[in-house]
Amino acid sequence: MRGRLSQSFSAFLPYTTLTYDTLRFGEFEDFPETSEPVWILGKEYNALTEKEDILSDVTSRLWFTYRKNFPPIGGTGPTSDTGWGCMLRCGQMILGEALVCRHLGRDWRWARGQKQREEYISILNAFIDKKDSYYSIHQIAQMGVGEGKPIGQWYGPNTVAQVLKKLAVFDTWSRLVVHVAMDNTVVIEEIKRLCMPWLDAAGACCDTETVGELNGCLEGACALAEEETALWRPLVLLIPLRLGLSDINEAYIEPLKLYVFNTTPSLKNVDSEICLYFFPGEELIYLDPHTTQPAVEPCEDSQVPDETYHCQHPPCRMHICELDPSIAAGFFFRTEDEFDDWCMRIRRVSCNRGGLPMFELVDSQPSHMVSVDALNLTPDFSDSDRLERFFDSEDEEFEILSL
Repeated sequence: MRGRLSQSFSAFLPYTTLTYDTLRFGEFEDFPETSEPVWILGKEYNALTEKEDILSDVTSRLWFTYRKNFPPIGGTGPTSDTGWGCMLRCGQMILGEALVCRHLGRDWRWARGQKQREEYISILNAFIDKKDSYYSIHQIAQMGVGEGKPIGQWYGPNTVAQVLKKLAVFDTWSRLVVHVAMDNTVVIEEIKRLCMPWLDAAGACCDTETVGELNGCLEGACALAEEETALWRPLVLLIPLRLGLSDINEAYIEPLKLYVFNTTPSLKNVDSEICLYFFPGEELIYLDPHTTQPAVEPCEDSQVPDETYHCQHPPCRMHICELDPSIAAGFFFRTEDEFDDWCMRIRRVSCNRGGLPMFELVDSQPSHMVSVDALNLTPDFSDSDRLERFFDSEDEEFEILSL
């Protein structure tokens, strides 16, 4: 059971109040010794006996930060995303983890100086800061223009989720489905039709009157490749949420731990400041995108100098109550069984636990809901909130962002 679940992940895009330059390694405390279980993206560890395994797991996660001196976005735009690209980088971390689970598996580990698998190199190349990489800062920023976000403007969680959904369509190697569940509602039927598109095609073919016509239809215009009919397309499920006003409502703390950090397979937390992954007790361990590193160019043999894509010092920590209430929770499901098992667990938690439910899980689309494709993006915050969060600087040792 755990082996299957470990392929899933959960993530957030919230906003926090404090960050500091993560390249100042001396300012970080070592990982604490605690008897409480430590959950890292759905895997449980004992901090007293498995400390090295925990740190190896953390280091293996893809760490995307501000970069500078990359080719101008759009040909004439910015050559650095410092001060505005933090949420975009967090979105890259969510999708990067999904691709690692998809192509390398949750148990894959990175080691400095070790020759890496071809799949790993392909994943990194998808995020290199240049216009022709599937999930580069260039692609995300330019796709955001179509969503009403000028290049260089700070994004909110919902905007990043919607942009990632559109970019994933072009990644024919990974064949991911990125689904954004709106109105705090996850519709099971809608997701299954996205992940198994052959259901609709087979249904259309079944309208024929005879078996001969059915076979002819399947072998003709309605035919799908064998892998399309046999497999579930891996799913990245993103759920934009608001868990309070200016601070997270404490009633959501326990559901948050159960839905995201341990009982269900968890991945990470993405926000304007941080990418949260891990959960020991009341603390979260996170990766921070707020440090500026030079842009990386692939070598002539297509290898990527990758050390700056892995955080190699003890991870940052914060109390769970410091989470910003505006987040986007995310989960990855490699198979239909993983998704079905998650649905079962979410329903069990909803029935057996107190506190406020973070989102609703329904079998079919309620009559009052409009199709997701018909929805236009709405601002994640007021203009004043976005402006306040926009002005963060790499020049200060500490960056204090107003709520």
